[in-house]
Amino acid sequence: MNQKNQRLVKAMFDVRKTFKDSLFYDVSAWTFNHSFGVDYAENVSLSKAGKEITDLKMQSGNVNFKSDYGYLMPWNEYYTPKALNAILEKGLRAKVSMKNFKNGGISYDYGTIFIPVQNQKLNATDMFSFLQEVANESNLNLNAVNTGLNDGIDLGSNNFRAVKQPKIAMLVGNGITSYDAGEMWHLLDTRFNMKVTKLDMSYLNRVDLSRYNVLIVPNSYSMDKSKVEKFKTWIRNGGTLIGYKNATRWLNSNKFISLDFKKRKNDTIENVSFENKSLKSGAQVIGGAIFEANIDRSHPINFGYKNDKIAIFRNTTLFINPDKKSYNNPIQYTSNPLLSGYISKENATLIKNTVPFKVQRMGSGRVIVFTDNTNFRAFWYGTNKLFMNAIFFGDKM
Repeated sequence: MNQKNQRLVKAMFDVRKTFKDSLFYDVSAWTFNHSFGVDYAENVSLSKAGKEITDLKMQSGNVNFKSDYGYLMPWNEYYTPKALNAILEKGLRAKVSMKNFKNGGISYDYGTIFIPVQNQKLNATDMFSFLQEVANESNLNLNAVNTGLNDGIDLGSNNFRAVKQPKIAMLVGNGITSYDAGEMWHLLDTRFNMKVTKLDMSYLNRVDLSRYNVLIVPNSYSMDKSKVEKFKTWIRNGGTLIGYKNATRWLNSNKFISLDFKKRKNDTIENVSFENKSLKSGAQVIGGAIFEANIDRSHPINFGYKNDKIAIFRNTTLFINPDKKSYNNPIQYTSNPLLSGYISKENATLIKNTVPFKVQRMGSGRVIVFTDNTNFRAFWYGTNKLFMNAIFFGDKM
């Protein structure tokens, strides 16, 4: 590599799967392209490189022209959740595309947002000005359209579903892991300018949950069973509950969702002394590694992703067996999923073809679970959109 700091650049993309030690305090591997979800290729000639970048700037946002019909916003850009939230907070109607289509010769993917001009609280001129502000603040482009006739589904089709403004609450306090809750709050509040109400477990019984339509349960190590019926009633009335990591076990045991956890067989341990028994058990911990999963891009949880595979950070040993119906496994680990980091041979066998995500209906609502941290340390940008899709499109799943 003809770079001044080539060792630093190489380290950013370094992949390691073998280690002298099997015990890690924290993550066993960091890889830039996986954590940020960027396309990557090795051994590419510098003759294909672009011009030297001397001033790194965010792209400027824009709306290409004023329309009397509507605007289309592709969902693949990182800050689209920020833009959509601003649009919904303004009281404007927006719809999400459940299928691919073309308009004006431009191809639009699953999850494209359509903002019609008619029957809105702003007139056409004021809407154009407002969307210009949104596009500029969110560093993305919106495409104005003159017709709803598409190659594929039309803009008036039932395949465009209305998006509700998220009214989000998140559990915090006793029993909830503060690191996980903090990462989620930071993503929503700081990056996407979305309001989040933090509900402390100590006074949860006095809270009126009907004020919210999304409830986030971060990684938890203990939760009071007295909350079960309160949560279930709220979900049946149309709420979306999103549970993470160990919360999935609590939700499963209290019959919010039916999960088939893969269990480790009782291994026969030979030739290990009492002194070294902790090393044997410690080797079964996944301190933090990167794994590959196949994704079904037509499922709302994967809206905005352009590739059919995704790199997922994992530091749990929660393994869920896939559903017999393939369309219920929109995210599924491959048969050889380790991309970088340490995993024991036993866990490498267990993780094959399991699923890190499940969603099931309960009455009019949804229960969504993730076994893995999609927002790890506010650094793992590549899977942030899974979290945001659960918030915005959970009721479409």
